[in-house]
Amino acid sequence: MDNASDRTATRRPSRLRPEYILIPLLFVIIVSTWQAVTVVFEIPPYLVPKPTEIFAAFVGGVSSGIYLLNAWYTLVEALGGFLIAAFLGLVIGTLIAQSQLVERTLYPYLITIQTTPKVAIAPLFVIWFGFGLTSKIIIAATVAFFPILVNVIAGLRSIDKDKVELMRSLNASPWQVFRMAQLPNALPIIFAGLQVAVVFSILGAIVGEFVGSKVGLGNIILQANTNLDAAGVFGALVCLSIMGIALHLAMSWLQRKLVFWADNSVIPTS
Repeated sequence: MDNASDRTATRRPSRLRPEYILIPLLFVIIVSTWQAVTVVFEIPPYLVPKPTEIFAAFVGGVSSGIYLLNAWYTLVEALGGFLIAAFLGLVIGTLIAQSQLVERTLYPYLITIQTTPKVAIAPLFVIWFGFGLTSKIIIAATVAFFPILVNVIAGLRSIDKDKVELMRSLNASPWQVFRMAQLPNALPIIFAGLQVAVVFSILGAIVGEFVGSKVGLGNIILQANTNLDAAGVFGALVCLSIMGIALHLAMSWLQRKLVFWADNSVIPTS
């Protein structure tokens, strides 16, 4: 009897996930409504293409290899920028969280960098670092940096002061306090910043490709827009959406593996 009740208890959570039905249902409703509106009102395809035309453009781009090749370049740019932003965000955020002098010295400059529109400074990066991957990686890193920095600072400062005082009373070194108390406590909040940043890195890569590039999904979008190929634009956007969802899921999986002790239901994510 107990075994039967245990099996029922383990199965119950999977049955109480209505989003598994609502997510595809909402998608079908949106696509069907979109298709009906474009057909009934005879909207020109260069303005708003039908979902069937977008699907045909997406399948054609994938089968020809154009989307896959350019998506690979965009992915490399985004991941390169994300890794740089993660490293700098963790290092600088840790320094700021540990020292008020460092915070007062660096934070005004960091705020200035963050409030500067990335689209405005992107042409400068292209001029300085060329039309290759380097300029796109730097732009992606610039866009993804600040969410990580803010969450690192907030996470490291969220620890209970009594825990820190207890460890210090036991003669724990600053490194031991950081490694055994502050960092584990901050990881859930840090991963929330990483979740946002990994998606922002794609945005930064696309901004760089818009400014100047010969490859990448951003370049595909520009070419399709020049040719009034709205279906091709949406097809590239579908590729970007798939890439963003894949990176988000990968970061969620990494978070569950590394922060296994935290309650993921209360961890803020993007």
